[in-house]
Amino acid sequence: MTRNHIFDFIKRQKLAMVASVDAEGYPNIKAMFAPKKIEGNQFYFSTNTSSLRAKQFMENPKASAYFYRKGIFRYVGVMMVGTMEVLQDEGIKREIWSKGDIIYYREGVTEPDYCVLKFTAEKGRYYCDLKNESFTIEELT
Repeated sequence: MTRNHIFDFIKRQKLAMVASVDAEGYPNIKAMFAPKKIEGNQFYFSTNTSSLRAKQFMENPKASAYFYRKGIFRYVGVMMVGTMEVLQDEGIKREIWSKGDIIYYREGVTEPDYCVLKFTAEKGRYYCDLKNESFTIEELT
């Protein structure tokens, strides 16, 4: 298992399960579109500024993201653990904006209810063929 193997796998996925922590300390999981940008160990998602998830990340940045592919005979999953920032910077909002986003954000990039979630992975766990392997981002070559 290499860094390229894990990140190439993540880039091919269409969905991610993203977890935040609520005020009572319980995990909250939500399916989201795959990251729109991956740079190093940082993953960029878009969401509503008014969403429960954004509010939870503003209060507690601890986060997890899970990517998986279920085939007929094989299941592969990668869990990443780290922190999530809620970004309002217009530059990054423009960078990850796609034309289809107008369906969700009528005012476009300047929509006040449009924000970027920046997930910074610190460690993770890889699962394939009934085998698990834990790793830190620094360990991956």
